[in-house]
Amino acid sequence: MTAIKESSTIQENKKVLQDCPVMYVMERIGGFWKPIILFNLSTGEKRYSELKKAIPAVTEKMLIQHLKQLEADGLIIRTARPVVPPHVTYKLSEAGHGLGMVIDAMAEWAFQDMDGKYK
Repeated sequence: MTAIKESSTIQENKKVLQDCPVMYVMERIGGFWKPIILFNLSTGEKRYSELKKAIPAVTEKMLIQHLKQLEADGLIIRTARPVVPPHVTYKLSEAGHGLGMVIDAMAEWAFQDMDGKYK
């Protein structure tokens, strides 16, 4: 396995992440789809198919990948029931609910900007 070069740009950026709260949040919810997934889960528990229907532009690969990342970061909880066909639901964790104000603020800004308030 290749050794990690401690002076690399990526390693330096990771050190900065520890000190900047905005970078910390963006590391967890950054990207195009994660905030949209969190926004959709803010109304309650949803199955995979409900999320896919609510976000039709996302590919299955990206939705699955981001759901796994959000679960690994402790922002959502995945519950699988041992039945056939599989019954899997996703909901916000306590940490995910804590991001509610951030997601709501983003949505409020978007509505105001779309209405031309900031132009």
